[in-house]
Amino acid sequence: MEYLADDARAFVMRMGMVTEETPFGPDVLVYKVLGKMFATLGFEDEVGRMNLKCDPERALELREEFEAVVPGYHMNKKHWNTVILDGSLSGELVEELVKHSYGLVVMGMPKKLREELGK
Repeated sequence: MEYLADDARAFVMRMGMVTEETPFGPDVLVYKVLGKMFATLGFEDEVGRMNLKCDPERALELREEFEAVVPGYHMNKKHWNTVILDGSLSGELVEELVKHSYGLVVMGMPKKLREELGK
């Protein structure tokens, strides 16, 4: 079964303390945990494109391994990838990358905020 933008959005919204906002206009959904962005979701030719934070070394490895993972569009390309949700990536991989992005952002938060999340 193909894993597309609707599947990724549903997964993100099930994560703890996540908000969905549109600070860049109606064409890009921005997902934040306790006010800090960890993902965006936009569309190009009706195909979802999700920006996700990533460990720099892993970001490069993913780009080499998967055609649907490219440097982060309009983001710091060292720390962000764009994942093209065209059905070529497994749901398991996309969800793991979403959790990784969420985790990186949470780990960068002050201890007090992490405690609010139970992390």
